Amino acid sequence: MSFADKLKKERKNKGWSQEELAEKLFVSRQSVSKWENGQNYPSIEIIIKLSDFFGVTIDELLRSDDELKEKVINDSKQLKYPKLKALFDIVFLLGIALMIIKIGAILLNKFTALDITLYGGSFFWNFGSLILIIGAGIGSSAVKEKYKEE
Repeated sequence: MSFADKLKKERKNKGWSQEELAEKLFVSRQSVSKWENGQNYPSIEIIIKLSDFFGVTIDELLRSDDELKEKVINDSKQLKYPKLKALFDIVFLLGIALMIIKIGAILLNKFTALDITLYGGSFFWNFGSLILIIGAGIGSSAVKEKYKEE
């Protein structure tokens, strides 16, 4: 039995309309209708709530439909590496910030009477931003490849 058929059967066993189920789940009636027609699938949070409402196991709901299983698996993979991705995003932004500071200092020194000195050594200011940006790109790419493998 497909997820759509199982959902419709369980909803009718409870004597609920699509509207009533939608209110309990805090979704639209159209969402429930799409789930029951097999046009769309709910998130894992909704599946857990449905399991509780109908007194069936999550396994019974998920194993009834291969497409739904695949959706839940893919959704969980997207949540697996968010902290690592955020770290590489921050490193990338630090590299951009260093580059902007250096360009800003050069432009201010050239077009104004200011004499701004960038402390930390020429290697840091000349290559630091480049190293951070490239490192973040490589790290982000590695995380993306790891996500594709699993």
